[in-house]
Amino acid sequence: MSDTSSLNRQTRRFAQKQGLLDDDGEPVRQKREPRQQSTEPRTPPAQFFREVRAEMRKVVWPSREEVANYSIVVFTLLVLFTGLVALLDFGLGEAIVKLFER
Repeated sequence: MSDTSSLNRQTRRFAQKQGLLDDDGEPVRQKREPRQQSTEPRTPPAQFFREVRAEMRKVVWPSREEVANYSIVVFTLLVLFTGLVALLDFGLGEAIVKLFER
């Protein structure tokens, strides 16, 4: 006997133990449970927007100075990383050209 036939037999037995195959080796179809509808009534749009507005009042918004500082930090890091990638691109490109030069 080959290893693949025993593996298939073992896999088939395991699937039968799990209830995925019947005694003939045919797949057992499992019925899906229908999605249950929520018994909760829908929120009217006016109430939804009132609740959104109430939640937005709870948000701690950054001050103008904080936004300016964070923007400067992000822009500075953007410029630095862009320069780093450009340097690496140029350096590695030159190295490849010199490597394959005759």
